Amino acid sequence: MDNSNSVPRRVAVYCASALGTHPAYRAEAEALGRAIATAGLSLVYGGANSGLMGAVADSALVGGAEVIGVLPAVLADREIAHAGLTRIELVGSMHERKARMVELADAFLVLPGGYGTLDELLEVVTWAQLKIHTKPCILINTQGYWNGLLQFLDSAVNEGFIKPRYRALLQVAANAEEAVSIAALTS
Repeated sequence: MDNSNSVPRRVAVYCASALGTHPAYRAEAEALGRAIATAGLSLVYGGANSGLMGAVADSALVGGAEVIGVLPAVLADREIAHAGLTRIELVGSMHERKARMVELADAFLVLPGGYGTLDELLEVVTWAQLKIHTKPCILINTQGYWNGLLQFLDSAVNEGFIKPRYRALLQVAANAEEAVSIAALTS
């Protein structure tokens, strides 16, 4: 268990390997990469060169940030590995990828995404609930993308399936800059 209360050095970003339908998603991913670099942080992410993943990585790299990709070897063979990263770590499975990203990161920021992003988000919040880590988990609610999930979580609290203190483990930011600020203040 990591009980570090220092300012984050590395932030993990969970997001889609697609760009989505609205240009704001890519713009927010690029803004997040810039905000990470401006704050002097390193980026840990899934290692792909496409979609929001590629956008956040490229933007962080342009800003001078260290960018570490963690990618299952089977996906690297499909030519989705980002070739310009500071470092790429190939792992044996998606489970190993998630565990390694948690190990490397001091905070977790979540942009829009699909099943994989949702899986990573829920696992990292569950681990916080179980006190496996004490690192901030922050949704970036671009264009209200996460509103449906947030409504569901509030409903789960109202129905007695999530305790309010555990619901509070998932923080919400309106944009990239706010997310980086929250991560720095709550670490």
